[in-house]
Amino acid sequence: MNGAEVIMAALKQVGARCMFGVPGGGSSLDLMAAAKAEGIAFHLARTETGAAIMASAMAELTRAPCPVLTTRGPGVSSAANGMANASLERAPVIHLADGFTAKERSFATHQVFDHAAMLRPVTRAQLRADALPGAAIHAALHAALTPPYGPALLEVTGEASRAEASAAAAFTRAPPAAADAQAITSAQEILAAASRPVIIAGLEAVDAAPQLRALAQALHCPVLVTYKGKGVLPDLHPLFAGVFTGGAAEVPVIAQADCIILAGADPVEWIARPWKFTAPVIDVALVPRQPHYMVPAVTVTGDIALSLAQLSGMPGGWDPREIIRLRAQWLAALANGPGGNRGISPQAVVELAQAACRAIARHPRISVDAGAHMFPATSFWQAEHPGDLLISNGLASMGYALPAGIAAALYDPARGAIAFTGDGGLLMCLGELAAAASLGVKLTVVVFNDSTLSLIDIKKGERNLPEGGLDWPMADFATVALGLGAAAWRADDEAGFASAMAAALATDGLSLVDARVDPSSYPKQITALRG
Repeated sequence: MNGAEVIMAALKQVGARCMFGVPGGGSSLDLMAAAKAEGIAFHLARTETGAAIMASAMAELTRAPCPVLTTRGPGVSSAANGMANASLERAPVIHLADGFTAKERSFATHQVFDHAAMLRPVTRAQLRADALPGAAIHAALHAALTPPYGPALLEVTGEASRAEASAAAAFTRAPPAAADAQAITSAQEILAAASRPVIIAGLEAVDAAPQLRALAQALHCPVLVTYKGKGVLPDLHPLFAGVFTGGAAEVPVIAQADCIILAGADPVEWIARPWKFTAPVIDVALVPRQPHYMVPAVTVTGDIALSLAQLSGMPGGWDPREIIRLRAQWLAALANGPGGNRGISPQAVVELAQAACRAIARHPRISVDAGAHMFPATSFWQAEHPGDLLISNGLASMGYALPAGIAAALYDPARGAIAFTGDGGLLMCLGELAAAASLGVKLTVVVFNDSTLSLIDIKKGERNLPEGGLDWPMADFATVALGLGAAAWRADDEAGFASAMAAALATDGLSLVDARVDPSSYPKQITALRG
């Protein structure tokens, strides 16, 4: 075997299904050929950032490492935002970057900078596959799959990729350890004294949904989910009480709690606000949080599913009707209201899109971009299962929804995907429409088009900013999409959007609906969310 074959065989063994990237010279073509030989599909992105985001979303969905391939120099620097996304979304991405040999580094300056130093803040390890590629890929996998999960950089020169190498030993992924028995006992004592517990489920609870649902039923208590925890408990479940962000909208529920269970809720998921609750906290986590927003009364560290299964309690003082009322109150506070003369209500875009899916018994995954539109998308799209909603939450990067939607549609072609994106976010990754069209994915891109950085516009307050600093002429995304190989529609009102959405969902391949939305209701919604 050569070095490239050793690396790709190790990735195949741990469950890698595909690789995304933009190849260059050096090792790129050797790694692509080795991937094909292992049955690992290669998907050509149009940008390295998009490729890394695709890999991050695929890693989240498959629960296995996903490689991303770039060239040296500009390929590495262009992927940095996608790697930061993987780091803060806890996604095990393996960045396979072309590197410089020792001889090249002794004289070359063209495209040369310290790849490892640049990516050190956003990767769990920075490695080189020189003499021992099997050991290097093992070290990368170990770093990526040690909680909290995240990406690793592996530089592979053309020389190393083609040199003869020994096959790597099988990689064994260590299962999470069971929590300490004393911690479980302490948590049980707190629960025994509580009459109104509340559960907050986050990204680490995705693999423990059955155990979380069983605990919620046993306690008969309200459950809030983070954006990454959407679907761990279905939005339509009687115990579902809303989305937790660390802001204001969830206060009416949590303020009544006499015990708060953080079920795999990683603090990276919350906005930067001080913890405002006094009830004792049971933090059920894979690993201790460093740093944390508060000092938990007890930390239960280890296998999330096993820990939740070991917790129990008696139904407390929550009236089921009260939980339903609080959820309705939360939704009412976040309502966007009807659209005005400026376009469609953002809430209506989300609700009409889901209604169109249900009308034909389709259940696509959705990906959501950063921006003001993410609030109605995450609040009003009703998730049923973990992974139904993909979002850049820890990093909150614009330009996420389209590449993540491509990955979701590739992961499950039968379900397909819908990408909810703002116009600013889509402009950042417009080239990936061409990638989606050439891949033939069943993906509908819904653009909340208001020609403004709406979330930033809300934050400007009374500042007198330069003209054109936060807005731009309205782009005709439908025409652009048609030119890149998609079916496309423009919608200016609810009836037009409903009709366009039905047609888009009937399209076998890439489609785009350019929806002119009314941003006037965003400030009220964001105030309700964040205070």
